[in-house]
Amino acid sequence: MSDLAGRKALVTGGASGIGAACVRELAARGAEVTVADIDGVAAKALAHEIGGHAWSVDLLEVDALTELRLATDILVNNAGVQSVSPIEDFAPDRFRTMQTLMVEAPFLLIRAALPHMYAQGFGRIVNISSVHGIRASPFKVAYVTAKHGLEGLSKVTALEGGPHGVTSNCVSPGYVRTPLVDKQIADQAAAHGIPAQEVLEKVLLTESAIKRLIEPHEVAALVGWLVSETAGMVTGSSYVMDGGWSAR
Repeated sequence: MSDLAGRKALVTGGASGIGAACVRELAARGAEVTVADIDGVAAKALAHEIGGHAWSVDLLEVDALTELRLATDILVNNAGVQSVSPIEDFAPDRFRTMQTLMVEAPFLLIRAALPHMYAQGFGRIVNISSVHGIRASPFKVAYVTAKHGLEGLSKVTALEGGPHGVTSNCVSPGYVRTPLVDKQIADQAAAHGIPAQEVLEKVLLTESAIKRLIEPHEVAALVGWLVSETAGMVTGSSYVMDGGWSAR
């Protein structure tokens, strides 16, 4: 496919997991992709693989983003982290940090990209949210709060960007097979003394009708469609990919 030929794309958290899958998907569709990641070495390696560019960036340094201007046609806000703790024990600094990374930084990147997108009458913004952007789980107060905020940011961007040919949507997956989740499964299996598959079915995927992890390339395929010309009337939406979790 070459439907994105001539388009420039930027993917944050692009050096691994969902981000890396999105980078490869967009590059395969013909886009010139910049891999933005705090891990500069991994970003350069992936950029070399796909013939793109690397941007070593710490998105928590928001002051450096306030005057930024991005000449990108496609922006995928993917960078994120997780922390698990009861509210009464949740460190306030950690809570603020997660809001900065997953709400403020996407806002600043969108703000930096919109002038270019408006000028050319085309733009595609995809925010990688989560089923936790529309549902809640205990002990994930900062993550759930941030993802709900990201969903709101995405919708406001859609309303403002629509008259200028800019779309904004969220992709909201359940548990995706990434190194972080694989480690969580192994740790849970060891802690409970049960097989990994049982951890999947009885711990992580209790609410899901389909008892398997989502593969990163499945998320990336949806992102690839959302940034295409054929998705020009799709905006302000949240595409849930959760195996039926949110159907309950």
